[in-house]
Amino acid sequence: MNKEQLVTKIAGDVKITKAQAKAALESFVDAVEKTLKKGDKIALVGFGTFSVSKRKARIGRNPATGETIKIAAKKSVKFKAGKEFSNFINGLKK
Repeated sequence: MNKEQLVTKIAGDVKITKAQAKAALESFVDAVEKTLKKGDKIALVGFGTFSVSKRKARIGRNPATGETIKIAAKKSVKFKAGKEFSNFINGLKK
């Protein structure tokens, strides 16, 4: 599902216009970005938690040449599924 399909689904489910659904989705994404940029986390009970994960600098290897390379430290976004969401996803596998 892409962004436009998600907007259409939200608009249909809550009976609002696509423009309103798009604005709501963009507001949510903006709030997540700003919160994570500050170093805070977002916990949506039953769904999951978004947080920032710090990766240390490390030494890697170029698989094509075998040459040793330095991999810089960086921050990345981490999502941990909540219990209810995990149970739902695990139920799909059966």
